[in-house]
Amino acid sequence: MTLYERTETGRDAFNAPVWTETPVEVQNVLVAPEEAGGTPIFNETDLKSRKAVYTLALPKGDAHIWGNCRVSFFGKMFRVVGMPTEGIESLIPLSWNRKVTVEAVE
Repeated sequence: MTLYERTETGRDAFNAPVWTETPVEVQNVLVAPEEAGGTPIFNETDLKSRKAVYTLALPKGDAHIWGNCRVSFFGKMFRVVGMPTEGIESLIPLSWNRKVTVEAVE
């Protein structure tokens, strides 16, 4: 999985931030299709014109900033929607304690 971390590198003529994306490989990320009415959404558009949506489980100890970033997997580009949700690391079994939702980028 490739995460494109964003770093503010300056300001443009309208004082809006200018961002640079740096690709970073992140290991041990689980990918699951988001469920809509009990039916998995893979790479299709539903009736509300939403794009394909997946949930990513992030490994414990991961220090990357996932909000407002792009990720790529399955040969496609996705955008993180919202901020990661996190559980208490010591109380969650296995290797993952945070998750984010992503949607397909056209």
